[in-house]
Amino acid sequence: MMEVKKEGIILEKTVLDFENEGVLNPGIIQVGDIIHMFYRAVSLGNYSSIGYCRLSGPLIIDKRDQKPVLFAEFDYELHGVEDPRIVKIDDLYYLSYTAYDGVNALGALATSTDLIHWNKQGIIVPQITYDEFSAFTASKGIINEKYSRYNNYQGFAEDAKERIFLWDKNLIFFPRRINGKLYFLHRVKPDIQIVVGITELSELTHTFWQNYFANINDFIVMSPKYPHEISYVGGGCPPIETAHGWLFIYHGVYDSAKGYVYTACAALLDLANPNKEIARLPYPLFKPDKNWELRGEVNNVCFPTGTALINDRLYIYYGAADERIAVASLNLTELLNELLLNTNHHE
Repeated sequence: MMEVKKEGIILEKTVLDFENEGVLNPGIIQVGDIIHMFYRAVSLGNYSSIGYCRLSGPLIIDKRDQKPVLFAEFDYELHGVEDPRIVKIDDLYYLSYTAYDGVNALGALATSTDLIHWNKQGIIVPQITYDEFSAFTASKGIINEKYSRYNNYQGFAEDAKERIFLWDKNLIFFPRRINGKLYFLHRVKPDIQIVVGITELSELTHTFWQNYFANINDFIVMSPKYPHEISYVGGGCPPIETAHGWLFIYHGVYDSAKGYVYTACAALLDLANPNKEIARLPYPLFKPDKNWELRGEVNNVCFPTGTALINDRLYIYYGAADERIAVASLNLTELLNELLLNTNHHE
């Protein structure tokens, strides 16, 4: 039986203004023996920026910046630079994040060659209303009725000064080009979608998204399936390339008497065609059961966003109760073997 070890809290909020309400949901990247952590830092009033820590081992922080490395600079991120994920593709680091302007939450991107100087590329997911989304998707038949439940914000759009866009979060790039093309995951509730085979980000035009959503069922890579994820699923950590497929650690959400519960989950996607799911665990990889996960800014949350691999030990970094950062670890080979017992053709 696969064993997951809860290693405990690795980072907590401080009295510094930019992180005095919480730290959570870190992006992780390994460069040589160094692990770099870019984490969401929350200040009073729920304004988010990105802080930075350097780790000399999976659980040892040896440097922590006293000010954010990424913060709100433009109107589209005025209220928050949230939930970073980071990968390196070719010679460029891609740090994707959620830009929140106080009304709209949308996937944005910053790039760097050195992890120090960052160039913001802006919002790269569609900026469309739910009505536009509904019109695009209606051309090819009916989609899950939950799309309306989770995304139709017209009820409060009349009171908003700004245009209400379809929320599109959990923007996560695959850590290399596939057949020379960029691939990335994103999430419009309740499913996880995938953009496949673009050469450059400039291809993501309004016409691109119109055609994409007109064929949305072709680009839904994962939908809620099991009880622990029945409400909705969303992206977690950048996919990890293995001999058996892309290992994808994601989050699943279910509703309970005490509200939503966020669990860490695992699946395998096809290496050459990652919009094809190979396997999925029928139970959560781990779920809130420690005090630091059960109680916080948002109770009952394990929200995985980054990993580090040391030998065959996979360390999963996650936001715990939306207030602190914790780590869980497991044997990678055991996880892959468990997933292979739950491939699609065994169902």
